Amino acid sequence: MKTATGISIEPIDTTRFDEFLNYLDDQLSDNGVGDTPYFAPLAQGELRLPPEKVTAFRNGLQLPVGSRGWRRAWVARSASRQLIGHVDLRSHQQRYTEHRCLLGMGVHRHHRRLGLGAALIAHAETWALANTTLEWIDLQVISGNEPAIRLYLRSGFTKIGEVPEMFKIDGRSISDTTMTKRLATGRGRCTSTLNDSAA
Repeated sequence: MKTATGISIEPIDTTRFDEFLNYLDDQLSDNGVGDTPYFAPLAQGELRLPPEKVTAFRNGLQLPVGSRGWRRAWVARSASRQLIGHVDLRSHQQRYTEHRCLLGMGVHRHHRRLGLGAALIAHAETWALANTTLEWIDLQVISGNEPAIRLYLRSGFTKIGEVPEMFKIDGRSISDTTMTKRLATGRGRCTSTLNDSAA
């Protein structure tokens, strides 16, 4: 999908996975640092995804949708082909949850508050409606990450619960919020464009 600003949203496959991991590692360097809230349950010194999560992510891209461990992911690229954002959908691990999935996403520090996050979510939703029988998209977000929560609320997600003090990271108690959205059937193709009013 191309946007009006020349940003493209493209699927991730295993042939370009190392480039994606480098982008993620750069993102993690902001986690809980300065004015940036924690957005991943990792300590500030952890600048890479744990190896088991990398393996699960890579393998999930090759699994059929509906099987346990499946994952599909997309990156946003600038006009100069730099990775500036991502979104992924993945299975729940519990049985009998094939009608639901989990969403994860992030936007590069220099491209936030420009509508890219909303466009990535819309892209993932449109793909799910066109290619799966998914009925719900769920997500977990660290409760102190107010910019992300505002984005998810604007994108139609609803808060359904919070686990207080879910994590103890860097000596801090951090709560975790669960949000969900029912996919609307019969929607058309993705028409989102970037603008200054959305995150």
